Amino acid sequence: MPAWQKRSADAAFAVVVAAIVMLASAYEGGADAVDYALMAVGSLALVVHRALPRVVLAVTTACLTGLVLHAEPSTTAAFPVLAAVHAAAHRGHRVVGLGASAVFLTGFFVADPGDPGIVERTLLLAGWFVCALATGIAGKTWQAYLRQTEERALEAERTREEAALRRAGEERLRIARELHDSLTHSISIVKLQAGVAVHLARKRGEEVPPALLAIEEASGEAMRELRSTLEVLRTDEPTGSPALLVERARSAGLAVELTVTGRERPLSPELDRAAYRIVQECLTNAARHAGGSALVRVRLGYGERELGIRVADDGSGDPARPPVEGTGLTGMRERVTALGGVLWAGPREEGGFAVRAELPLDGRLEGSPGRDGDRDVGNVGLLEGRRLKGAAP
Repeated sequence: MPAWQKRSADAAFAVVVAAIVMLASAYEGGADAVDYALMAVGSLALVVHRALPRVVLAVTTACLTGLVLHAEPSTTAAFPVLAAVHAAAHRGHRVVGLGASAVFLTGFFVADPGDPGIVERTLLLAGWFVCALATGIAGKTWQAYLRQTEERALEAERTREEAALRRAGEERLRIARELHDSLTHSISIVKLQAGVAVHLARKRGEEVPPALLAIEEASGEAMRELRSTLEVLRTDEPTGSPALLVERARSAGLAVELTVTGRERPLSPELDRAAYRIVQECLTNAARHAGGSALVRVRLGYGERELGIRVADDGSGDPARPPVEGTGLTGMRERVTALGGVLWAGPREEGGFAVRAELPLDGRLEGSPGRDGDRDVGNVGLLEGRRLKGAAP
């Protein structure tokens, strides 16, 4: 509902409540100008009950309690207070609403303690106030449940989309590998044999058969087209940079710090793509699991022979609970392994979760795992600690 419609509805509600209270008092008789002023102020204050629930509750309770003390106690005088108590409980001010209810009921009872029916009427109003508090709390709980359901639905949809994209990329890579392993090998053999046959025929001074030349040319063209097709299948270009990912995460409400060390320089397409995807997956996991108040630190270290990526948060990770390797961590490990790098991931000793990847710039990675400040990643989170020297990028 737009804001102006909410304000109009609140104003109409306040006017209706004021009219009911005033008409009931006029019907019963005995009300003077002061009483009508208290009714008007206490009822019309409900116009701003969304913005100022506690102020409205205080004004309404004071005015209507003063009304029942000044005039004869009327059950209809409780209507504005009931509405204000409900609004306050709906906003989470249950104790204040309970206190206002007690004040009004006390004033209602002491206004005419000699009335033989005052106890019954006070108990009836007490039940109404309990209902107002209960419905206000229930409404707040229901709205929180609806918000959580909507957030879970959005998260599930986003997760499904990411999983579908990841599966599509994995299927493209699988098809590319199959084509490379089967067709490329076979066509290469055909081209090689045709080339050897042409070379031998020319060396002997014989006329090269046109069919043999056609085979050599067609096989070469098939190799070029197959390479182009494999490049298309392997294409998984990122849509930005790690810095852009950090900005997007900040705009989404995640506290992220980015630190770049070393001499920043252009990377190969494969390495640049892997760095982007690793940071993207780490920020996604932090947003989902670390908690809204967690701080995520992203560090990119440009070394002479390697690129270091470290993403750590101070969220809810526990060293006593080993991580369950899901699709995201598996994808990161496979990317790093394919580039001849090393990946560590696991809870930090001081709490939170950390991921560190070392990607070689030349296809080789020297040294031993766990150096250069990796002590905060527990052994339980070790997903890949092997040296992968000379692995094909």
